[in-house]
Amino acid sequence: MINIHRPRRSVLYMPGANTRALEKAKILPADSLILDLEDAVAPDTKAAARANILTALESGFGYREAVVRINGLNTAWGLDDLRTFAASKADAIVLPKVESAAQIQAVATLLKELNAPATMTIWAMIETPMAIFKLQEIASAHPLLESLVLGTSDLVKDLHARHTPNRAETQTALSLSVLAARAYGLCVLDGVHLSLDDEAGLKQSCIQGRDMGFDGKTLIHPNQIALANEIFGPSPTEISEAQEKIAAYEVAIQSGAGIAVLNGRLIEELHIQDAKRILALASALRMIS
Repeated sequence: MINIHRPRRSVLYMPGANTRALEKAKILPADSLILDLEDAVAPDTKAAARANILTALESGFGYREAVVRINGLNTAWGLDDLRTFAASKADAIVLPKVESAAQIQAVATLLKELNAPATMTIWAMIETPMAIFKLQEIASAHPLLESLVLGTSDLVKDLHARHTPNRAETQTALSLSVLAARAYGLCVLDGVHLSLDDEAGLKQSCIQGRDMGFDGKTLIHPNQIALANEIFGPSPTEISEAQEKIAAYEVAIQSGAGIAVLNGRLIEELHIQDAKRILALASALRMIS
């Protein structure tokens, strides 16, 4: 089965209190934008940030997917956030610090009661030790759940760990999150790279995340977009190899064989499924370029 989500190679957090940043987001080459009402917004600017994001959504962000990270429903702002954006042009609602299926289900119920568009989905932030233990429950919580988003900064803090170049401190959580997403057909997004002047470290983190199976990476600065797009998008070589695998396999099938050999390597049905996924992603990217 080939499960292709819309391209989310680069997913940039944008603080809702910063109107200049929201305006700039309309020309950035990010696939998706997380318009943030939570961590990046001080308590006394929550209402203003809510209004800023609503105004920005009305004018639109072009091809860019625009999702809103609300405050938790257990805070003073969460319910008002949800009421505001349920009827907006947001593509999805991002729920922070998810630790149970009940949290997802509560948002889904409220979206229905608020007559939200049927196309509006839910993204779950996975950023606490409890969330990791509850991944299967969370991933299977509701049909509206579309994506798991790793909040590695909060997770490292809760673990009393240290950020290391090879991310040994979060490897278990990262792997389990990818497994949960693939088991339930969800998109899964890697956590942010915190150092803004560390291109080598960002590249290492992106390659690692891509190799692990993440669909894309969350970002904290526009300067990180190009590298994420490059690494999480299929390269010309990958596209060419995928086309060659499919062609070789089709010839083998027509000749009555169940497998093909290409450049000394066996090609089976499982390789064809992945090749078709790569080509589908490349096709989706061409449509927004």
